[in-house]
Amino acid sequence: MNIFEALRESHEIQRTLALQLIKTSGDTPERSALFKDLRKELAAHALAEERHFYAPIMDSDMGIDVSRHAIAEHHEIDELIEQIEDTDASSPGWLRLAKQLSEKVHHHLKEEEQGFFQQAGKILSDKEKLSLVGPYLTDYEKALSEA
Repeated sequence: MNIFEALRESHEIQRTLALQLIKTSGDTPERSALFKDLRKELAAHALAEERHFYAPIMDSDMGIDVSRHAIAEHHEIDELIEQIEDTDASSPGWLRLAKQLSEKVHHHLKEEEQGFFQQAGKILSDKEKLSLVGPYLTDYEKALSEA
């Protein structure tokens, strides 16, 4: 497994949870559980990805702008999560924010997979693509278990 494959596994989890979340209604245990799971997944993924994927890519001049953009999108996602947490789960505003979050997550993942990964593939050596997986997965799994 290389770093791209490991990241895509988390991306699929994020897509699935985001789509399931926006199909919920009302202040239900299902909505609460899906939001909690998505929030944990996004946080664990972002932490590990920024440390073990974006940081090495930022060492290259070619990777600075794309990495900064991706990190900025992580921040936007964090802000939407905070807004959702501050909104009553039974209000129509909650679902509106959850849909914005789902759209932002899907946009970010698509952009990453269809653009950023190609740029990163030119920057990282084959050895780096393999060596980044272990540290990424270690931090990702640790963050998931602590959330």
